[in-house]
Amino acid sequence: MSLPAGRRAGRRQALFLLYQWDLTGLPLASLFDGEPDAFASALAQAVSERVAELDLRITETSEDWPADRLGTLERNVLRIGVYELEEGTVPPEVAINEAVVLAKRYASEEAGRLVNGILGRIAREGAAA
Repeated sequence: MSLPAGRRAGRRQALFLLYQWDLTGLPLASLFDGEPDAFASALAQAVSERVAELDLRITETSEDWPADRLGTLERNVLRIGVYELEEGTVPPEVAINEAVVLAKRYASEEAGRLVNGILGRIAREGAAA
């Protein structure tokens, strides 16, 4: 199952907004350049409001890679993926695939494997619950 290009592009924009927010500590709204995509804006805002909870979930799932040890890009890709898994806004396989694509595109193959492993475990735990 694939997503329309608009949602994929919105997810990328949300990632960049969260990345800048995480690096600078500036208010998220101040990082928008022009009119933000509605999906990207809503996703970035929702993730930023739950960042402590999402980071805890990442850390609990991967003892070797707690959220505070991850790179800023990987951490924000995972935050988006965990948010989408927990909210059920897309099927789990789509949330995982989209996060892996972002990690590979903007970080590395290794980052993609890390994201896949962590989100896959969260999805399996959610399905078992």
